[in-house]
Amino acid sequence: MKRDFNSWLSTFRDSIADYKYYTDFEKVHGNVDSIKIELNILNSLIGSKNIEEDFKNLLRVYPQILKCIPILLAVRADEIYCQDENGGQLYKFDFGKFPPNSYKYYEDYSYFMRETGLFDLLENHIINNLVDYVTGVETGLDSNGRKNRGGHLMEDLVETYIQKAGFIKNVTYFKETTISQITEKWGVDLSAISNQGRAEKRFDFVIKTSNHIYGIETNFYASGGSKLNETARSYKALAWETESVNGFDFVWITDGKGWISARHNLEETFDVMEHIYNIKDLENGILKERII
Repeated sequence: MKRDFNSWLSTFRDSIADYKYYTDFEKVHGNVDSIKIELNILNSLIGSKNIEEDFKNLLRVYPQILKCIPILLAVRADEIYCQDENGGQLYKFDFGKFPPNSYKYYEDYSYFMRETGLFDLLENHIINNLVDYVTGVETGLDSNGRKNRGGHLMEDLVETYIQKAGFIKNVTYFKETTISQITEKWGVDLSAISNQGRAEKRFDFVIKTSNHIYGIETNFYASGGSKLNETARSYKALAWETESVNGFDFVWITDGKGWISARHNLEETFDVMEHIYNIKDLENGILKERII
């Protein structure tokens, strides 16, 4: 039965963010725990009336406190370079390489703490606990990881439906499989879609049934852009190319309100592709019904 494109498009989602997308608290707490001892040592500087000498004394006894200083500035690095009217300095925070009893180094790191504002943060009691403070810093930095997490959300979601359809990882379905791997494993000639073997393509998933192979691409577009039109055209061409390959079909699973702005190109592809689905189709069991 021919499906209606407008009805299909109307079921596209605004987002597929799961509950772990916004902040990975397991990672946050793990990062904090790895330096909790050093942070608690530095806590002794909070409210200090003689913070530079107290800091130098701590550094003499506990040079390992150096390793947690960059994160106090929301920096993930073992080295930080700073420049002012007195010149430039590369500060290294690998305490294992810290020369003991070096007056110059104690002065350098005190200068760093003063000029970056960290002494002010501590001695003026702007914060009460460095463990809590760094937990907040780590939570903020973890928001930068949303893009990476978002890039895998659609693949992870599709994989759950592949499994629900009864396919087993590395037995009847495979992740990130190339054309050459498909050819080597099952002897299928895919030269029609690999420019006679000169171009390699990797599918997000490959499903192998008793008598058929399905190469699956997945993506989700929350916002529009020129890339969507290009994607629709390239997948339309790929669907045409695979029509000549016996025992192989191309499957495209996509979603996202970004397609609203590129609906015409998507509709052209929808009209000619046998296997083009969205999340609603997955929820309705399309894989179990059509991937046979």
